[in-house]
Amino acid sequence: MALGIVIFVVAVPSFLLGSIPFGYLLVRIFRKQDIRRHGSGNIGATNVARTGSKGLAIATLLLDALKGYTAVAFAHWVAARVTDSSGAYATGEKLPPETIIMLMALAGLCAILGHMFTPWLGFEGGKGVATAVGAFAGIAPRAVLVSLALFIVIVAITRFVSLGSILGAIAFPIACWWMVPIMRDPVTISLVAISSLLIVLRHRANIKRLLARSESRLW
Repeated sequence: MALGIVIFVVAVPSFLLGSIPFGYLLVRIFRKQDIRRHGSGNIGATNVARTGSKGLAIATLLLDALKGYTAVAFAHWVAARVTDSSGAYATGEKLPPETIIMLMALAGLCAILGHMFTPWLGFEGGKGVATAVGAFAGIAPRAVLVSLALFIVIVAITRFVSLGSILGAIAFPIACWWMVPIMRDPVTISLVAISSLLIVLRHRANIKRLLARSESRLW
């Protein structure tokens, strides 16, 4: 199968899976409210918690992470079952591990994009942190643990969830390069870096508030 077709087969379902707005749906179903009218207007778990339902916030967190993980697992399932059967250097053999990892990183990026720009909510969405954690836990779990550890330390010290998320996102590509040699391929590490950059950019309002010292603390 041509690699271009495999990329399409991986990218589109991953984006659609990532676009499921679990936070919006859970609050709408169980509290009859529009989460976009509360707090920051974000559909993620942190804003869901502001509605007063910790249970829905936890469910949102887990489901958002699960859709990222599922997208990556789907990409692995597809990539592991196709062969390189096109192009000048076609071998008819299974795709090499480096290509499979690249496709998994692509799936992660597409799931994050789907969460951030869900077509079901006018291409608005969340910040992608939980979806990214779920997605990349399926590719580089040790690197994810490094980012999560940094997140916990930063939040514990500063009480700023946004700052922990931003620094955790920045640290992730570095941890991947350091701890997962197979991800040092330029395309793969670029996909991971773009995912992290998107998360940082989605926090630009938080960055402005942090600089202005007006950001809300966790407690």
